[in-house]
Amino acid sequence: MSLTPKDRIRDWMFRQVHSKNLVYNTCWEDPRCDRVLLNLDTDSKIVMITSAGCNALDYLLDSPASIDCIDVNPRQNALLELKRAVFQSSDFDVLFQMFGKGICRTIKTTYREKLRTSLPDAAREYWDKNIRYFNGKGVRRTFYHYGTSGRFAWLASRYFQMNKIQHQIRALFDAKSKEEQKHLYLQIEDKVMNGVIEWFLNRHITMALLGVPRSQMELFAKKYERGALGFIQECLRKVFIELPIEDNYFWRLYMSGEYTIDCSPNYLKAKNFDLIKANQHRLKTHTTYVSEFLKQNPNTYTHFVMLDHQDWLADNNRPALEEEWRLILANSRPGTKILLRSAAETIDFFPDFVLEQVYFEQGEIIKEQHFLDRVGTYASVYLGIVK
Repeated sequence: MSLTPKDRIRDWMFRQVHSKNLVYNTCWEDPRCDRVLLNLDTDSKIVMITSAGCNALDYLLDSPASIDCIDVNPRQNALLELKRAVFQSSDFDVLFQMFGKGICRTIKTTYREKLRTSLPDAAREYWDKNIRYFNGKGVRRTFYHYGTSGRFAWLASRYFQMNKIQHQIRALFDAKSKEEQKHLYLQIEDKVMNGVIEWFLNRHITMALLGVPRSQMELFAKKYERGALGFIQECLRKVFIELPIEDNYFWRLYMSGEYTIDCSPNYLKAKNFDLIKANQHRLKTHTTYVSEFLKQNPNTYTHFVMLDHQDWLADNNRPALEEEWRLILANSRPGTKILLRSAAETIDFFPDFVLEQVYFEQGEIIKEQHFLDRVGTYASVYLGIVK
């Protein structure tokens, strides 16, 4: 199907956003669910999309043999390399200041004296220019309000202030019961989910800032009367009404710009610092495409974590999608696990040769982990197991 001129412009705009910016300042996939589904161990050889690197660090708690993190955006790999540098050359206090609070008052000195020399050249070049993201100065005071998704979070925080609902949001995350959660969330929703926000969320530039391409937006937006807002409203009701809120560090960060000691990813827990530090050498970053990585690094991998990027390939580059699957299978063994998520409730883009060689888990474990996902913004999760 040929694209309309408007769709071509939207796709061009998405590429511009992604090719020139740090997009994700944190991961938006729940590693607790991942680790249940993947069942990692010391023999695991993982190939995964980098994103912000949080989940790769989480997987290190299982001491896998190797983790190869791949991202076509060098800024995403630079972010993971900066986190690795803190584990290599600094301590937990600095780690939590930078990536827990998003503010490190001594960042200029800390970067120059401790972190810079631990970075590979490309990451060093990026952070030489942008380490100010952590200094706590300016209008956007926390690191988590930088990057394109961070810019969106910053705009949301300003909107919350304008509507004087920050205290209700704080109360929501301190709720002591699901009944209290529901009551507080519905109060907030009533103030936020209005026509202005509906218009804003249904702009393609807004979705591009959040890392959602046109083709993926169309998978869910057409299903709901209010478009993207309807989809987001349904997702948030599940997260804030049906699941406990106390350990949902994803949405706490998004709404407040920082984590807390008690509500943060595993890599930001003091008890895990030494193990991740000891295991960080098992992790490598690669700025390339998954297919190119597999061509240049043939091996027998046990796990692939593909996030949702095949949604884009399916609509924009079918030959690349098929090539990626052929290379995944060529570098797998019987039992290799392939984890991916989608904005579609049902994925219909798997090539026939994939369906012949891969069994997709359909049991209760998939339904349970999809329900328990604290992010809640994916319509489906798939776990493929090579036959």
